[in-house]
Amino acid sequence: MNPWLITLMEVIKYTVPALIVFLTVYYLQKQHLKNQYQIQLLDLKKKQIDSTLPLKFQAYERLTLFLERIELSNVILRIRTEKMTASNLHLGLLVAIQKEFEHNVTQQVYVSPELWEIVKLVKNESIHLVSMVAKEQPEGADAVDLSKAIVQKVNDLNFNPTDKALLAIKKEIGLIL
Repeated sequence: MNPWLITLMEVIKYTVPALIVFLTVYYLQKQHLKNQYQIQLLDLKKKQIDSTLPLKFQAYERLTLFLERIELSNVILRIRTEKMTASNLHLGLLVAIQKEFEHNVTQQVYVSPELWEIVKLVKNESIHLVSMVAKEQPEGADAVDLSKAIVQKVNDLNFNPTDKALLAIKKEIGLIL
């Protein structure tokens, strides 16, 4: 047999198994590193969730408190004083609702955009309702008349926007849990 062929066969005899072992080790090492990367990624996500989850729950709590504080009957009780005019109460209600909203505006970072839109709609609906009822009041009406008219208008509504928003908060919390 040709000496070159014998040498070539000897080289192939040692090279092919070594190449197979190398490729197997390379593949296994690549899979191992990929798995380690996935584990580290999952750990990082878990740490992020563990740190943001309490903030999300706090945001839901604050939005719930916000909705309770802008409930018109609650705002009226906080704002109205004796000898207050309807126009003063009207302005006081609008300012109180807006301040409460501004105080809680940062909570939108932690809740879904849909829930935040619902919260804004409740705020806007409350402002609209107060303004609408205030316009219907006769000249020189006092705060008691406006208060009664607002409460009556809220009671006449078939739905309470605040209750709908609170239900949306509960549903979103349910999705997290």
